[in-house]
Amino acid sequence: MTGRVTIVGLGPGDPRFLTPAASEALASATDLVGYGPYVDRVPERPGQRRHASDNRVELDRARFALDLAAKGSRVAVVSGGDPGVFAMAAAVFEAVENGDPIWRSLDIRVEPGITAMLAAAARVGAPLGGDFCAMSLSDNLKPWEVVEARLRAALAADFVVALYNPISSARPWQLGAAFKIVAETQGPDTPIILARAVMRPDERIRILPLSEVEASMADMSTIVIIGASTTRLIERPEGKAPFVYTPRSYGVRP
Repeated sequence: MTGRVTIVGLGPGDPRFLTPAASEALASATDLVGYGPYVDRVPERPGQRRHASDNRVELDRARFALDLAAKGSRVAVVSGGDPGVFAMAAAVFEAVENGDPIWRSLDIRVEPGITAMLAAAARVGAPLGGDFCAMSLSDNLKPWEVVEARLRAALAADFVVALYNPISSARPWQLGAAFKIVAETQGPDTPIILARAVMRPDERIRILPLSEVEASMADMSTIVIIGASTTRLIERPEGKAPFVYTPRSYGVRP
């Protein structure tokens, strides 16, 4: 079997942050499969077939890619950020586990990319410098009760929390509910980072205290980072955003 599937992380948006290995995988692919806007981010190459689809058909997209590879194609499945973080890598392996047994013999590779929380953190300083966790706020694939329980546990453990998929037109209330949960245990000055479209032309980053943040300030292109009790702001001259960082030590002030 000569086909191959490579699941490629495109990074946060700026092509300079696409890894050389990911670029090689894209260049060598006979077929490009992915959500339409991600496919559009990849330069067109002569002879390369492009298969764009809607964002809500991840498993169908994965099966399609595996079937192409089983027929001999070299397929690149593109994903924003890192494909292993709330993205297409898990969908492909889920399809492999439950699909055509021949897919288990395929050469399947994952090329990592810079995920949104790392890009956002780099823009503001080092908010992930201490212990942190990442969660998807979407309840499309798991009950909200599970989301809420995990968020409460993370806050109780005093992790910095990065929230993916915070809000959408179909899920307008979850982020507001999450902020209410945060307010139950965290102080009003807890730093909240709202990083939209990081490293893309329409990037917008806001650093606000919990007392001033509103769910309407975010959309599906936003990553939300909730500071821990140890997360600090370093104020800078007027007109410059503060640096945000979380010390590596816990409970010990320098």
